[in-house]
Amino acid sequence: MLVDKDAVGRATEMGDLSPRPLRKDAEVNRERVLRSARELFARYGLQTTLDDIARHAGVGVGTVYRRFPSKEALVEALFEQRVQAILDLAKNSLEFDDPWKGFVNFLERLISMEAKDRGLRELVLSNDYGGEKVRLLKEQIEEPVNEIVDRAKRAGYLRSDFSATDIVVVTAMIGTADEYCAYVDESMWKRYLVFLLDGLRASRELTTPLPNEGLSVDEVKEAMGNWKRRVQRPNASEFLRGSPGCKQDEIFDHQNLTILDIQ
Repeated sequence: MLVDKDAVGRATEMGDLSPRPLRKDAEVNRERVLRSARELFARYGLQTTLDDIARHAGVGVGTVYRRFPSKEALVEALFEQRVQAILDLAKNSLEFDDPWKGFVNFLERLISMEAKDRGLRELVLSNDYGGEKVRLLKEQIEEPVNEIVDRAKRAGYLRSDFSATDIVVVTAMIGTADEYCAYVDESMWKRYLVFLLDGLRASRELTTPLPNEGLSVDEVKEAMGNWKRRVQRPNASEFLRGSPGCKQDEIFDHQNLTILDIQ
């Protein structure tokens, strides 16, 4: 049987041929890329480049671009489930009998998710990244969040002038506190959330006990010296040695990693 190679080539270029399943070694590379992206986005945020991800994964940059032609495509592949989890959290928070506890549950768990993943925080606070699926999920979050806020206000727990849109700014505020303090204490953001929640109550007789002691003078100085490094995009040397911005136990063993740059 004769095969028109030119026709096959044209069909391939036009996308007429069914995509072939990934070879085993190619699938291994894809998982390396996703794992690398997950780690770097979580630590450094969405400023991380595809070149950074390729270097961290130990694969050629061409491998990354063949699997994910743009950073937006990679972000969507990684974060669609995370945004869905926020939507599920909002719906679950509406099931609390106590509207104030539902409000606190949503806010605390959302900030906890973002504290562990800087990329997720940036995705929630910005429209710069994420494709159509992520955009639609973010829109679906609006309705249950509005109801969470309205329930707490109707019950007299939440001050009447608080708006559901204030939640975005509130999470940004606590996120900044987390970035500043996390090098010293990764749970310190909870202290500042308590301050904020007490301020949002319509009325209260007592203040809420704080979950953390305040930073010492030395800890504040340590935070001052390291908070920028924590969120700076890594450079090539940081992938090959430990540093305050990229700890040794968080990088791959590049000396023993086989680079597979394949289709």
